Amino acid sequence: MKLAVCPGSFDPVTNGHLDIIRRAAKLADRVLVVVMTNAIKNPLFSMEERMEMLRRVTADLPNVEVDAFDGLLADYTRQVGADAIVKGLRATSDFEYEFQMALTNRQLGATAETVFLTTSAEMMFLSSSLVKQVAAYNGDISEFVPAEVLDLVIQKMKG
Repeated sequence: MKLAVCPGSFDPVTNGHLDIIRRAAKLADRVLVVVMTNAIKNPLFSMEERMEMLRRVTADLPNVEVDAFDGLLADYTRQVGADAIVKGLRATSDFEYEFQMALTNRQLGATAETVFLTTSAEMMFLSSSLVKQVAAYNGDISEFVPAEVLDLVIQKMKG
């Protein structure tokens, strides 16, 4: 595939996100990691901070670029001419939600196919929400987030 889009809120980026991005980078000639606005979520990090974190953790991947979009994923994929939307799946509940999103994107006119990558077994439990919850109580999140952003997440959680 030529161009893949990896969308998400990435608030903050986790090792699970990075695993999916790295694997997508092996499958596609070019990968756009897109920080999306989610009207349901109230992000801890600004759009710019999330983009900077992603740039740091993907700096060693020459075919990966970071972008942001405030709108429908279907519109974004059409604008950039994406061949695929790459989504990570942790559990059955993820599949149900992501399958619904894939069908919605298709109904909205997305021309990109949705591709699901299963997460690595050791990261099945990991989510940005969990990272924030553990960090809020001064728990050790060093196994959950890339080293390049660990201090940023800890500082942000301290306020």
